[in-house]
Amino acid sequence: MLLNIKVIPQSSKNSIDGWENGRLRIRIRGTPEKGKANEALIAFLAEELGIAKSRIAIVSGQTSRLKRLRIEGVDETSLSSY
Repeated sequence: MLLNIKVIPQSSKNSIDGWENGRLRIRIRGTPEKGKANEALIAFLAEELGIAKSRIAIVSGQTSRLKRLRIEGVDETSLSSY
């Protein structure tokens, strides 16, 4: 599945804040330098969804706060609780 998200880096904690304008809003502690926030985002989502990090890939938005992720092994109903 493809998932549109908005990332807020350098937050005090990792959290999923819910949906905003069709995007899942996620706070990440990682800094937006040298891909650290992207790595932290993938690790956090993998842990939250109970899947391997290798099943999550950033399709677009590597250097943007607005990203599109490809997530394998998860359907939209598992994300509806956020």
